[in-house]
Amino acid sequence: MVAKRILCSYRLRRVPKQFSWVDHRLVRDKHICGLSHRSLALYLFLITVSDADGLSYYSDGSIKRYLNMDGATTALVRAELCTAGLIAYSRPHYQVLSLELHQGKLPAEPCENAPPSSRCKSEPVSFGAILREAIGGTL
Repeated sequence: MVAKRILCSYRLRRVPKQFSWVDHRLVRDKHICGLSHRSLALYLFLITVSDADGLSYYSDGSIKRYLNMDGATTALVRAELCTAGLIAYSRPHYQVLSLELHQGKLPAEPCENAPPSSRCKSEPVSFGAILREAIGGTL
């Protein structure tokens, strides 16, 4: 078993005060605006499988099986989420980061061995639509 390690201690994720584990600030503070559907699918997957500190070490192979993403796509959307300041990544560890603002913005967290981000300009969509696309459906 791989020992988990905190990647970004000052941005530990905690259960938000509202009713759901998915933090409503993702929408309210427009963190999801401009992100691709696939990056949002990966983010939803990571918040689902991460522990109380936001840590997960699911492999690219597992992500491919669950989200139907090839390795290049996984690397691209991982970089997109890192650039947006939503996750940190150091192989094989992912850390879903807190949405707390630091000096008015979310700092971008570095991702190990990730290609430059390619942010897609898209309209916000429901998580249901994201999941449908992730499992091979269409929007």
